[in-house]
Amino acid sequence: MRDEQHSHPFDDDKLKEECGIFGVIGVTDAANFVALGMHALQHRGQEAGGIVTHDPATGFNSARRFGYVRDNFTDAEVMKTLPGSIGIGHVRYSTAGSKGNTAIRDVQPFFGEFSMGGAAIAHNGNLTNAAQLRRELIERGSIFQSSSDSECIIHLMARSIQRDIPERMKDALRRVEGAFSVIAMTRTKLIGVRDPLGVRPLVLGRIGDGWALSSETCGLDIIGAEFIREVEPGEMIVISDSGVIESFRPFAPMKSRFCIFEHVYFSRPDSILGGRSVYETRRQIGVELAREAPVEADLVCPVPDSGTPAAIGFSQESGIPYAMGIIRNQYMGRTFIEPTEQIRNMGVRLKLNVNRALIRGKRVILVDDSVVRGTTSRKIKEMILDAGAAEVHFRIASPPTAWPCFYGVDTPDREKLLASHMTEDEMRDYLGVDSLRFISLDGLYRAAGEAGGRDKAQPQYCDACFSGDYPVFPADMVEKGFQMKTAAE
Repeated sequence: MRDEQHSHPFDDDKLKEECGIFGVIGVTDAANFVALGMHALQHRGQEAGGIVTHDPATGFNSARRFGYVRDNFTDAEVMKTLPGSIGIGHVRYSTAGSKGNTAIRDVQPFFGEFSMGGAAIAHNGNLTNAAQLRRELIERGSIFQSSSDSECIIHLMARSIQRDIPERMKDALRRVEGAFSVIAMTRTKLIGVRDPLGVRPLVLGRIGDGWALSSETCGLDIIGAEFIREVEPGEMIVISDSGVIESFRPFAPMKSRFCIFEHVYFSRPDSILGGRSVYETRRQIGVELAREAPVEADLVCPVPDSGTPAAIGFSQESGIPYAMGIIRNQYMGRTFIEPTEQIRNMGVRLKLNVNRALIRGKRVILVDDSVVRGTTSRKIKEMILDAGAAEVHFRIASPPTAWPCFYGVDTPDREKLLASHMTEDEMRDYLGVDSLRFISLDGLYRAAGEAGGRDKAQPQYCDACFSGDYPVFPADMVEKGFQMKTAAE
């Protein structure tokens, strides 16, 4: 559960992972496989998790808990309550709903009982017309149990006149807008769907005679499943308990706009996205950065852990030695100890510490994945200077984050994003560093495999957080007063 009293300054200045979803069918003790998959996807959401399974003798069973997978779904007594050969799971960080005040009813997967049987769904992403749909559904008699936008899908399914659950899902998902990768289950089927733009990831794997769906390939790796392929943008896959797979195209075809920040930060470096190694893309970002923004220095140091591959690439391209100038405390959890005022004032030092003997007297290039509010960057710079560094140069492995995301990433309001109201030079002065450079949007695209850079007429990725170019109109946010990008911007 994300509680402001227990949250940490280092976490508050990072874009939050969205959610992770995982499902299996045709395996013995499906819940154990689901728990392992959720553990591999824990980086996508640490607030809460849930599992739903089905067993012919006991029907649908569920468990939902706050906190880490390892603390909740390794208990034998809990896992005994989740029998069956089919199951789905969800790890959560709130992006819609009651942030900072989550109730257990907001924790997915969500379950609904229909005339033809029950179904559970787990959703990664964000619906941009959820408020409109919610008003309409409530006016027609729907009673919502949670504050999550994902529950709209269950209610839309309930109101569909279609005769089976996959068809009801198609009906429901044609009504929603935004970003969604969904894994659903019935008594006998596992279903995976991606939105027409393919903003969020979803992959298919095979394990023995069974099948698995996962947000990332690292979820397949942990259970020993063979990666088969990605679920394509706009595709629905329906897998029966006999192992038969059907593929449907319930949406009008659109050009893919996969989230480029998955490559920069969200996905695990050992995952494969779009046929590309996430690690290699991040290393190549560092190579591009070294070409675009060279600087004379003695050491290239990552801000761990997400800056590490880019720092390696920067070092390799520039010839400047790579060094672990900042060490991360791997055992510092989000709740650690009750954070008194004195502890809070320690700030980022609880998670990161400077390797003083290495840094003293050196000109240091710090490579980080992003600058959001800038508060953490300032604290890290102070730590490096306190350790005796001669110069501090920031190189950022993404373009300036100037626009909020409405597709499943928890970003601050636009006015809190440093890049929304400061130039690169103004940010350099605000952070108090000797130099600050971000990779260009074209450089990021080149690192992601687009040799010609970004196609301005028809961008290959969703890069709205950098460009303000939203591929799906954020209807709910505009209704609340959000100002879209103007021609001048």
